[in-house]
Amino acid sequence: MKHVTLPDGERIPALGMGTWNMGENPAARAEEIATLRLGLDLGIRLIDTAEMYGEGQSEEMIGEAIAGRRDEVFLVSKVYPHNASKRGTAAACERSLRRLGTDRIDLYLLHWRGGVPLEDTVAGLQALQRDGKIRHWGVSNLDLADMEELWDVPGGDQVAVNQLLYNLGRRGIEWELLPWLHERRVPVMAYSPIEQARLVRHPKLASFAQALGMTPAQAALAWLLARDGIIAIPKTSHRERLRENLGALAHPLAPEQLAELDRIFPPPTRATPLEML
Repeated sequence: MKHVTLPDGERIPALGMGTWNMGENPAARAEEIATLRLGLDLGIRLIDTAEMYGEGQSEEMIGEAIAGRRDEVFLVSKVYPHNASKRGTAAACERSLRRLGTDRIDLYLLHWRGGVPLEDTVAGLQALQRDGKIRHWGVSNLDLADMEELWDVPGGDQVAVNQLLYNLGRRGIEWELLPWLHERRVPVMAYSPIEQARLVRHPKLASFAQALGMTPAQAALAWLLARDGIIAIPKTSHRERLRENLGALAHPLAPEQLAELDRIFPPPTRATPLEML
């Protein structure tokens, strides 16, 4: 497993498991739990969720999947923006802890920018950290202006991660935001790294992958894994797809292969608004 270093020096897996839309269908629950447990068996230790996912159903499903194995997991969850006041963050975190069946969250993120002042959110996150409810805090879907504002808030420069939409077809953050984060050693957690499976149908990516004995999903993940300071969190509810995703680690891309992907999916040539899903 490749690892990424957080600003405080802790190393975490560069490949994790996303859970958006998981936990909501009772008929799929057994396979979803089996997939997460297989991931742990195979060494994928990072699981990402949010209170928004199924209004807590994803967290409940994860709590069942990791029961008895909590110490194996680097657990990530997120707070709704409207809950992100100092008092609201504390209450939301307690609800997430109950659903997850744990006494701590390893990384707790502001899900996106809302109406609560960032100073209040940071104060709430720091209080949770002091109380041992969370180990690290970060943000999600914050653009460069938001990050600059956060950096000026007392304690805002302690942000551990910015979780962003980032994949071969969504490279806009490379123009300004990603260099700014890299300069401050703040990793990016890339959500929808396969563009909700749309990239697997890209004909040029399919040809590229086939020539290397890979699947398109593995090629898309290998591209992210080749980049410094990037954590990819593909979501799958199926064990066979999880094994496929993990196979990306066995196919590191050479510089000439990365250059070919730049030709297929050109990097940005100007600033663009932050993209979100």
